[in-house]
Amino acid sequence: MTKFTDIDLRAPILRAVEEGGYESMTPIQSKAIPIVLAGHDLIAVAQTGTGKTAAFSLPLIQLLLSGEGKRKPKTVRSLILAPTRELAIQIEENVRRYAKHLHYKISLVYGGANQNPQIKSIALGVDILIATPGRLLDLMDQGHIKLHEVEYFILDEADRMLDMGFIRDIRRVVQKLPAKRQTLFFSATMPKSVEGLANSILTKPERVEVAPTATTAEKVEQHVLMVPKNMKRKLLAHVLSDEALKRVIIFTRTKHGANRVSRNLEQLGILSSAIHGNKSQNARQKALNEFRDGKIRVLVATDVAARGIDVDEITHVINYDLPNEPDSYVHRIGRTARAGATGVSLSFCDHEERNYLRDIEKLIRQKIPLMDNHPFHLEGMQPADYADKDDDDDDDRRGPRKGTRRGSPHRRGDGQKSNGSKNPSNSRRPNQNANYNEDSGSTNKKKNKNRKHYRPSKA
Repeated sequence: MTKFTDIDLRAPILRAVEEGGYESMTPIQSKAIPIVLAGHDLIAVAQTGTGKTAAFSLPLIQLLLSGEGKRKPKTVRSLILAPTRELAIQIEENVRRYAKHLHYKISLVYGGANQNPQIKSIALGVDILIATPGRLLDLMDQGHIKLHEVEYFILDEADRMLDMGFIRDIRRVVQKLPAKRQTLFFSATMPKSVEGLANSILTKPERVEVAPTATTAEKVEQHVLMVPKNMKRKLLAHVLSDEALKRVIIFTRTKHGANRVSRNLEQLGILSSAIHGNKSQNARQKALNEFRDGKIRVLVATDVAARGIDVDEITHVINYDLPNEPDSYVHRIGRTARAGATGVSLSFCDHEERNYLRDIEKLIRQKIPLMDNHPFHLEGMQPADYADKDDDDDDDRRGPRKGTRRGSPHRRGDGQKSNGSKNPSNSRRPNQNANYNEDSGSTNKKKNKNRKHYRPSKA
């Protein structure tokens, strides 16, 4: 089955799908939808940008038809749990679009906004509730939401839920759900912790996986650029001077870093906005809308906000800071090359981030090609014994930790030494590691300043 008309969806749903311009299903949709319609619990693993929202929302809308109009005050017939406000809003928009020819009550609850309109929207009961864990539990504790009538429970972006520390919140929610329900579990990656959660809340689930776990989008052209930490700002300005970078998301590791990068871009005359956990929901949504409408060229974001960014025609993703969790790399670059399009990922890596780069390459099971056609390449290949104060992250502001060099990224509980360690196995120099210069094949110490473009020519 490749087309939506091939599956048993009711006419009002197919009509909405057609009006949205969709005809053919993505692999995750063709595999997941029949299983959900058959009433089975489901574990679905697929990378971002593959159509997971439609894979669970279309069959859910169909299944709810059997009990249409059977709402009770403060109760919920189906619950979709999402890790971030942006993702919850995105899901709600899609669900409303697919259900627009039906008479469903659909509500959205999330933190960072006035709860009173949300309470009012669920007072008479809802067919579909999209929620973030914190606000959902708050309204449950206040007695405004009751989950004992839930027929369908959907956990979206489960791996991100665990990354953000929501495991206890999820278990609290599950305890309030009836034992007899259908549960759908969607995730971009499936580490052991996520597998354990799935096994604890699903009953004899079917499993579909449309790509190997933790693989990156095939149509994303990936590159790593070696650069000293104190030169990242200049490298970013150099990269963005190329007009081929039309719509760009830049990822930083910290909230302060996102604000700092956005301010620097404004000084260069590049329109940008930053979104992160400290921003109000209105500010975050305003930035997303401006980015989506083309009013700003660059959006600067932290990983907390990454999952809810669903914007078409993003040409480039720039990892200004490499993530200290390798899974986050997969989700970051998945913001481009969506819905069959192509895109480019550029990752800035300073000497102290090379452990992160190795972890990412191990996870995605491939070497990220080295791009050396920028002015700071040779300096980036040398070990750094300094850090620029303006580019320090939050950990740096608190001062160095015992046994680490000031300015180095820190891991928690991974049992590995930093690159500042005397252990030679953790310190890479150019002549010790062919990975970082094998693509260029060059040992010339002179900089090639004539190279400019950031989409390498094809042979």
